[in-house]
Amino acid sequence: MDLNDIKKDKEVKRKHEFIDKVGEKELKKIKARSEKNRNIWFGLGMMGTIGWSVAIPTLAGIALGIWLDTKWPGRFSWTLSLFFVGLVLGCLNAWYWVRIEQKKIEGNNE
Repeated sequence: MDLNDIKKDKEVKRKHEFIDKVGEKELKKIKARSEKNRNIWFGLGMMGTIGWSVAIPTLAGIALGIWLDTKWPGRFSWTLSLFFVGLVLGCLNAWYWVRIEQKKIEGNNE
C-alpha cells in the first residue's frame, strides 16, 4: 500500500461517515414530521410542568419554615433553610422529569 491508497481509503471512510450522518439526520426529520402530537403546546405544557415541579416544593418549604419559625424561633431562620431545601428538591424533581422525557425522545429516535 502506498500513500495514495491510504489517502483514498481515508477519503472513502470520510464519505461513508458523511453519508451515515446525513441519513441519520434525515431519519430524525422524517420522525419529527410524523409525530403530530408533539407540537408547540406540548412544549409549553412541559415547561409548565417543570415550573410547577420546582415551585410547589419551594413554596411548601417556605410555608413549613414560616410555621416552624412561629412555633420554635431560634438563632437561624427555618423559613430560609427550608426555602433552599425545597428549591433543591424541586430542581432535582425537574431534572428527573426532563431526563425521563429525554429518554423517551431518544428511544423514539432509534
